[in-house]
Formats: sequence, C-alpha cells, structure tokens
Amino acid sequence: MAGREDGNRQRRTRAEASPAWARELLEHLRPAGRDVGRVVAWLAGAVDGSVALQDAAGNLLAGTRLTLDEDLVADITAGRIASAAWESREHHLRLVRVEHPSQACVLAVSRSAPFDRRASDMVTHTAQVIELLLTARESTAAGHRLRRATSDLRLAILQLLMVEDTVAARRVAAGLWPGLLDAETACVYVVESDPAARERVIEDCLDHTRESALVVRCPAMDGHVIVVSPRETTGEALKSLVGRHRDTYLGGSVRQSLARTATAYGQAVSALAVAHFRPDKTALYAERTHPERLMDPVALRAWTARLLRPLDTLPHHTRAELLATSRLGLEFTAVAAAKVLGVSRNTVRARMERVEALLGTGFTDLTVRAVVLLALNTQIGLADAPDASDTRAPGPHLADLLSGPALHTWARDLLGRLDSDARNPRRTLRAWIAAGGNAERAAQALGVHAQTVREHVRSAEPLLERQLLTAGSDLYEVVLAHLALGDLDLPPLHPRPRP
Repeated sequence: MAGREDGNRQRRTRAEASPAWARELLEHLRPAGRDVGRVVAWLAGAVDGSVALQDAAGNLLAGTRLTLDEDLVADITAGRIASAAWESREHHLRLVRVEHPSQACVLAVSRSAPFDRRASDMVTHTAQVIELLLTARESTAAGHRLRRATSDLRLAILQLLMVEDTVAARRVAAGLWPGLLDAETACVYVVESDPAARERVIEDCLDHTRESALVVRCPAMDGHVIVVSPRETTGEALKSLVGRHRDTYLGGSVRQSLARTATAYGQAVSALAVAHFRPDKTALYAERTHPERLMDPVALRAWTARLLRPLDTLPHHTRAELLATSRLGLEFTAVAAAKVLGVSRNTVRARMERVEALLGTGFTDLTVRAVVLLALNTQIGLADAPDASDTRAPGPHLADLLSGPALHTWARDLLGRLDSDARNPRRTLRAWIAAGGNAERAAQALGVHAQTVREHVRSAEPLLERQLLTAGSDLYEVVLAHLALGDLDLPPLHPRPRP
C-alpha cells in the first residue's frame, strides 16, 4: 500500500508540475507556432485580461495598448528592477522585463481580478517564452541579413569580373573566400531551374562546390544561377546536381582568363540553349572554328587598335567601363547588360551611345554590331601584344581581314549548308540581316509575308547550328560570313581621329 501511495504521489507531482496551460504555452515554441503575437493573445485569454508587449521607446510590439507609467517602464527596461505590480479596486497590473537581443521590453498584463499564483506563473513563464522567440527571430533575421550581404558581395565580384577589373575582384573576394580567384583562368557555368526552386539550387551549388566557386544569383534571368570556378572538378559536381533536380539544365564555357569572364558567360548561355535538347540536360560550349581564328592575328590586333583608338584618349577606368558595357550590350541586350552590371538601362545605353559617337557609327546595323564586337573581343588580348598605336603605317582595313582564303573557305562552307533548302533561306537571311534583324522590313524588300521571313530564319538555325533570333556571337559569326563572301556591304565606320 505504501508503495502504491508513493506512486500516486509521484504521478500527481508530475501532473501538477506540467499543468495544461504550461503545455499549451510550450506548443508555441514548435516551429509551426513561433509567433510572439499569438503568444501574447494566448496569455490575454488565459488570464482573462489585456496584455501588451512594448519596447523601451513605448512602441507596441504585440497585444493591446495599455496606459503604463513611463518611469516604471524605464526602470524595468534599464534593468534597475525586474518586475513590478500595481493594484486598485478595479484593476490589477503586472509588469515583467523581457530580454531582447537588441533592447529589453516590458510585458504588461492588466486584469480586473487579483493575480493568484496560477496567473502569476503564467505571466512569468510567458515572458520566458517570448524571450526565446524574440532571440530566435533576431538570430533568424541576422542570418537572413548575412546571407543577403554575402549574396550581394558575390554579385559585386561578378560585376567587377564582367568589366575586366580582376584586381578589384580579387581584393573583394580575398576577405571572405581567400584564394578563390588566385587562378588566372576559370570556367563559367549557368544552371537554369524553375524560379521558385532557385534558392534551393543555389544552396546545392554552394554545397557541391564547397565554397571553391563564385555562386551568384543571376540578376538578369530569374531562373539562372551563375557559377565561376577555377577548379576542374566543378563541372562534374554541377552535372550530378542537375541529374537530381527536375527541369534543371546546365551550360558551361571553355576555360577563359578571368578578364574574359563576360565572354565565358556568353559561351555558357549559348551552351545552355543546347542543354535543353540533351538527355543529360547538360552541355559545354563547343570549340568550333571561329572566324577571328582564321584571320592574320597581327593584322587583326593592328586593325582593332586602330578602330578603338578614339577611346584611348579617355581615362583608363572610363575606357574599360565603356568597352565592357558595350561588349555585354552587343552580346545580349541593354536591359540584360544593365542587370548583370548592376546599373540602369539608361546608363548602358548612354555608354553605348558614347562608343557609337567615338566610332562614328550606329549599333542598329547588324554588320556594325558584328564588326565592333569582333574588335571588342580582340581588344582583351591587346594588353599582351606589342603596342602599335603610334605606328605611322595606315594599317590593315576590314576588307583586308575578310579577304583571307581560310576565312573565305569557312564562310562558303557555313552558308553553303543553306543551299539544300529549296525555299532559299539564304536569300531571306541576307535580307533579314540587311534590315537589322527586322522581319517586317525584310519582308517588304523580298515581297513576302513577315511570318515567312521568321520561319526561314528559324529554319536556318539548325542548319547553321547557331542561334539567330537572339542577338549574340552566333548571329554575328553568320554576319561575318556574309561580309567575307561579299553578300553584304562593309559597315560604315568613321572613328574620330585622335586629337
């Protein structure tokens, strides 16, 4: 009997130590119920009174506004006293200090009935629960701020690489990711997913690369994640990631110098388009024969230096800014370039218009865009080439660069692929390029419907293995092929003479 009585006493003690209201209060600590407002509302109902949670400045954080003595509140929030009580015939008030990571708060409870032990315990324990919730919320907010700041820093590093400022990019990266950009070359990858799943994909990219790559949320495309990595193993790690995610694709560039990050990014985007048709959903940029590799390298560098000479009078930073912005604007669009660089579209257009003025031309002409982008891509390597800017020789002209036998053979073979189509898409494509990529104007010149022009251009893409309807390197290579064969007139370029 004695043992049974002891067992009953132990069971009663455990039940009394954990009353129903305490279990209800603890439920608010579960992940699904962590809300300070709900806890304050629960306490108000449990004690049959009014509850207010306010900070030292008197701002109401949760509950119902109560009239409180300011000096008393100041004493509690300053830590001079931990709690206070006030009673009258009609109202009974309890104030309890609530610790907060930023500043102390006051939990005030007012009710018409006196506070018994049960109500007092409720107030005390509720204050402790609110402390935990406020601390957790502050930690979560700090974590969000840290992740956002880190994400913004990664984007800033990418933007510096895009404008060829590798020195500043390394300096910024060294603080958080030592050694990340110590290599001279790197590959750029673009992972595409559903925009709703991008944050999860970013976390997976960070886990798979183990902080050995620059993982950036693409500012231009909602579903894209850009990864810049000097390591050879990154590509395989990202391939395995894509294999585990539905509707996720990967495009990668060839290895480029850090100064050519913008070029590598364009290659990755081009490969991403191919990845959509691959069973493994991945593709690397194909190292095909590019027209600039078939030109005399010495003559190409001399022509580039001569064409871009009007920009040499500008300060170095301004010149690099104009060149990098124009390269991205020609490779993609002004809007996309603005998002990648973190500037407004008007800024991008203003910079490109300044380059247009210095070169004495306009970028609405596709032949101009193709030739200028050729010079801009060649310009990256001019720093390692002998300086020919002071030579008195007139230098090679564009016609000289395009007249080589190797380039002529390449152009003839490329455009010759269209001859098998009886609809003569080659003629349509030539008119479309001459019209600046405008289907309506090309249709008027050909005497056909604009939709026919679009269908012919679209049908030429698989034959040429190049994207034509989106501006970029693929289209400009086809334009250079037309120029090499004389199917299009050479573009008007009248660079300002050096003062």
